[in-house]
Amino acid sequence: MEDVLEVYHRPHDPQRPVVCLDECSKQLIGEVRTPLPPRPARDDRPGDDRPGRVERYDCEYVRNGTANLFMAFEPLGGWREVAVTDRRRRVDWAHFVRDLVDGRYRDADKLVLVMDQLNTHSPASLYEAFAPEEARRVADRIEIHHTPKHGSWLNMAEIELSALGRDLPDRVGDKATLERHVQAWRHRRNAATIRADWQFTTKDARIKLRKLYPIMEA
Repeated sequence: MEDVLEVYHRPHDPQRPVVCLDECSKQLIGEVRTPLPPRPARDDRPGDDRPGRVERYDCEYVRNGTANLFMAFEPLGGWREVAVTDRRRRVDWAHFVRDLVDGRYRDADKLVLVMDQLNTHSPASLYEAFAPEEARRVADRIEIHHTPKHGSWLNMAEIELSALGRDLPDRVGDKATLERHVQAWRHRRNAATIRADWQFTTKDARIKLRKLYPIMEA
């Protein structure tokens, strides 16, 4: 935990940007019947005083599987990237990380990644996805810091995934529609340069989470 908090305390450095990475699944839910569109409280006809209504969905639906969302969030830069994939295998994670290294952060010395301890979050995934030379090239460009077990709340990418989840429609029927919603959200957030100001420090942790520390007797 203190390792991650130390990383968050570092000043912004374009040569060693701190990027939080996480993923989540999104169920794809299709409609059995066409939803009823919303209606304003009044229409253009004189004397019409019908109450308005929100868009309404039928209680029946069809499951269209799931999609995976990879989220990369640079809290001090106010930038995020989201990729929609069919699965979250080791090779999917590896390709997402390589796209970060060779894309926005191609001129950085190191990409400092903060992630949870999911078994795919390791340089071993790079060697499963790429030839050894390419895997080593990407591995040399990243510096990994894992959040502790049961401490994924330390990963600021979760904040962005939560914001994205609140913005998405309750029902998205297919991957292409999900992709459009996700990229529109990403564009708005990046255009607004929405950052995260992390306030929880190592000093705070030693006070508020003191039960996690060993008791030393004199």
